[in-house]
Amino acid sequence: MADHSVSAMPTHSLWNRALPPRLRIASGDTVRMECLDSSGAQVHPAMTLPEYLKIDRARIHALTGPIYVEGAEPADVLQVDVLDVAHKGWAWTSVVPGLGFLKQRFAESFLFIWKLEGEVSRSLAPAIVPLRPFCGVMGVAPAEPGEFRTRPPGIFGGNMDVRELRAGATLYLPVLNRGALFSAGDAHAAQGDGEVCINGMECPVDVTLRFHVHKGRPLSAPMIETSEQQKRDDGGGEWIIVESATDSTVAARAATSRMVDFLAQHWGFSEVHAYLLCSVAMNLRISQVVNEPMFTVSAAISKKILPPRKLF
Repeated sequence: MADHSVSAMPTHSLWNRALPPRLRIASGDTVRMECLDSSGAQVHPAMTLPEYLKIDRARIHALTGPIYVEGAEPADVLQVDVLDVAHKGWAWTSVVPGLGFLKQRFAESFLFIWKLEGEVSRSLAPAIVPLRPFCGVMGVAPAEPGEFRTRPPGIFGGNMDVRELRAGATLYLPVLNRGALFSAGDAHAAQGDGEVCINGMECPVDVTLRFHVHKGRPLSAPMIETSEQQKRDDGGGEWIIVESATDSTVAARAATSRMVDFLAQHWGFSEVHAYLLCSVAMNLRISQVVNEPMFTVSAAISKKILPPRKLF
């Protein structure tokens, strides 16, 4: 169980299972990853709006990786424990014409630079915004050959923008290629559910992750477990099912159906009893609405209402 470090450069902004791994690790190893901001270090704290309008958008997301995990094969599960996500004191948020949930209303370009203190930002007075940094993109290489833009999320994870993926969370991903080929980036110092204007607080970070491979445990799409470390925000931890689709209603139905199956499999509920429990205790959240054509919905249920369980 070794410790590793990997620098951000060279980054990649396309999913491609043929990309050569930047690091090879064993199951149980820990990796400290340097991640640039989502622009790939094109944006800086003194940037002006005219300068921002000239950045190369083909470099957006600027992911660190891939990381090859020895022994990982299709039909396995990759467990990714988020141990730490440390911002570097600044972030940016923008409005981009033609993007965002209210693109018809906000059609003018805009750039805002945030100064980040330890756990808050006071840059947008009188608001005091709590900082909960996480990587908006965490995923494995898709199963299909070829190059794919990183904007749409999928069963491989990717650009899910699920804000619960901060320190203390565990992400479970289906392995779709030998070695899993994990990458991360697009870090946000803070983000609301939806990420409605197209950005969170985009920032560079150092993220520390621990990886485990679980053999022969197929998973249809990403799942998240939050922990006691996050109890101030979610009441002692949650089980979270993540689904993405071109229709948010389709994603919400898929997440709910998977939660019914999850409750039945791990706690012995009948399917109809699991369905009733979802109706009275599960929260459906729109994690992101701006990564068109895909929308991401999370179905979450508190660990407090269920006996403790370990998935693996």
